[in-house]
Amino acid sequence: MPTTKPRYAITDTGEMARMLDDAQRRWPEVNDRRELLIRLAATGRDAIAAEASAEDRTALRQRQHAALNRARSLVDVDELLSDAAWR
Repeated sequence: MPTTKPRYAITDTGEMARMLDDAQRRWPEVNDRRELLIRLAATGRDAIAAEASAEDRTALRQRQHAALNRARSLVDVDELLSDAAWR
């Protein structure tokens, strides 16, 4: 089928063959090596997404921690907790 998208040739030898063999053991109900390759790619994508999500959560926690530390210098806690704000 004509396309302007890149195509990739993958040969079922060496490390690729071993990865597909491992995938066959993981998904014994799948007998098509092409389908195993697609599942391997999807599993890799999911692992990367989970890793990125964990990194995003860590970065968010770090930003929240930094904001809380900055808030201490911006807010007079005694004044905030007193009735002065309501006078």
